[in-house]
Amino acid sequence: MIHFDESIEILNNLEINHYKTKELYIVDALGYVLAEDIVADHNSPEYPTSAMDGYAVIHEDMTMGTLRVESINPAGSALQKEVIAGTCIKTFTGSLMPHGADTLIPIENVEVSGDDIIIKEEVPQGFSVREVGENYAKGQMLIAKGTKIDFPQIGVMASLNIANVLVYEKPTVAILSTGSELLELGQEQTNDSQIRSSNNYILEAIVKKYDGAPLQLGCIKDDKETITREISEALEKSDIVVTTGGVSVGDFDFVKDVIYELGCDVVFKGVRVKPGQHIMVARKEDKFIIGLPGFAYSSTVTALLYLVPLIEKLQQGTSSLRTVKAKLKEPFVKRAKKAEFTACNVSLMQGEYYVDFKGKKVGSSAILTNMLGDVALLVTSEEDTSKAIGDEVNILLFG
Repeated sequence: MIHFDESIEILNNLEINHYKTKELYIVDALGYVLAEDIVADHNSPEYPTSAMDGYAVIHEDMTMGTLRVESINPAGSALQKEVIAGTCIKTFTGSLMPHGADTLIPIENVEVSGDDIIIKEEVPQGFSVREVGENYAKGQMLIAKGTKIDFPQIGVMASLNIANVLVYEKPTVAILSTGSELLELGQEQTNDSQIRSSNNYILEAIVKKYDGAPLQLGCIKDDKETITREISEALEKSDIVVTTGGVSVGDFDFVKDVIYELGCDVVFKGVRVKPGQHIMVARKEDKFIIGLPGFAYSSTVTALLYLVPLIEKLQQGTSSLRTVKAKLKEPFVKRAKKAEFTACNVSLMQGEYYVDFKGKKVGSSAILTNMLGDVALLVTSEEDTSKAIGDEVNILLFG
């Protein structure tokens, strides 16, 4: 088994030969990753523009105290008149500044007297005038390729008259849970050894949460012929096939054998990590198979560690999972000479994260209820030892 850090380095260094892209209407592109740079093809604004309602003036004329209002300049109008000495033009937010004017004096700074304004309070030269290119300049790269599209990006693209944008396709992730003991939702239990499957549903939720497109294929029996057929068909339909169970060393753990027999190249098999040491990652060209353990907590943690980064890699995205520093509110006992990912309660107080283990059970890797609540994963390397109250630790937040 390889060191956990080595497995992550291998995953990070995987090269994708061909990324799938498509063009989407900008609003439909929300949540997708941009596959092209967005560069401004014009200045914004293209001309000096009023930033508020007021009167366009020549700055030095304010010393005159009174100016004649020559015209009115609503937003969107093509005003022909210029501001000349001793005059002003009433101008509104978003209007182009009239030629000749260099300053906008706000409405509240003047008093209107017939066709004149009386200046009550002067303003600096250039006040409330938006300069050419204040928002962005022609040729400026505004949104970089690889950016996840959110509402600000949609607004900027709309201002550039971009209706459709090139994005990376969200990878399709086929989900299979293996185990003759597994029951689907609603399926009747016929003997005491049967258990309700949860892995395939939590994996579907993880794929949706972290920007993949799930293809739920349900549960299949521990039968090599069935597993071979199902994984082979799933690989045809998807970019990533994720399985749970069948990767250990038992008599009915067929998944690992099937992956080899399908001609996949094994990226790695077995990592010194708790939970999930039997994790297996393989590839066939630009498609991947991830064999996760069968226990619910193990498969959940290893999906976060290995499946989520692959979903991101296939669309040139960045991880919404992040590791931060936290302080222990109670001791932590290091139980294995492996990298460990331990469910903990996390709280944020006065800008610092704190963790404890109240209500978290110690036992097998099947205790999925440990993931309930305001939870993070306490991260310890195989070189770490037990920790004391107040010690600083790393925790993985789910984004």
